[in-house]
Amino acid sequence: MKETQRTHPWLRWLLAALIIPPLLATLFTVACNGWVLWETRPHVYSSIDDLPPTAVGVVLGTSKNIAPNRPNLHFQTRMEATSRLFKAGRIRHIIVSGAQNSRYYDEPSDMMSALVSLGVPANAITPDRSGFRTLDSVVRVAEVFGETRYTLITDDFHINRAVFLARHHGHDAIGFAAAQVDPSLSFRSRFREVFARVKAVLDVYLFGTQPRERSRPRQLTAHPAPPHGK
Repeated sequence: MKETQRTHPWLRWLLAALIIPPLLATLFTVACNGWVLWETRPHVYSSIDDLPPTAVGVVLGTSKNIAPNRPNLHFQTRMEATSRLFKAGRIRHIIVSGAQNSRYYDEPSDMMSALVSLGVPANAITPDRSGFRTLDSVVRVAEVFGETRYTLITDDFHINRAVFLARHHGHDAIGFAAAQVDPSLSFRSRFREVFARVKAVLDVYLFGTQPRERSRPRQLTAHPAPPHGK
């Protein structure tokens, strides 16, 4: 009986070591996700009628296809949302921000082609080929193009993180959520986003992460300000 009692403290320490770290990690993940969603909720829109106009829209990049001859639905919904905002006068110029790893993989060029095919004039679109991550894209909007008030356009599960990063870098950014892709078809992306929000919080409050690539300031094609109140 005494021998059993002597082993109990070790067992308790072992159980604590096994249970407490995962529990704390889970709580931290939930807290980060809740903070990002709560803080950005007033600045994210899903209705064009409710969206305040801005001169510039920034559509965040993703691959055009997820496999040969298999279109990426996230790409399609982002492009469709962007063209709708442009035609409705909610944005007047578009920055397509994504990665260009080679001449065979060029997200900005794919986005430009898709938008032109949807009726957006080519001279209303400016590419940013160094938008390797969401953080890079939003920081570079101000650093490279000199814009601090703009509308971000991306998926419904991604838009809050994008707005969170933009506003924590001092930008007056709002977000528009593209039409939702069936969650059963986007489960992996949605799951990864849970942890991406944690990294966004750490990037902002702990690491001070900066864009991977610096570029000289560039001038956007002139764009008139949207009508007040439209």
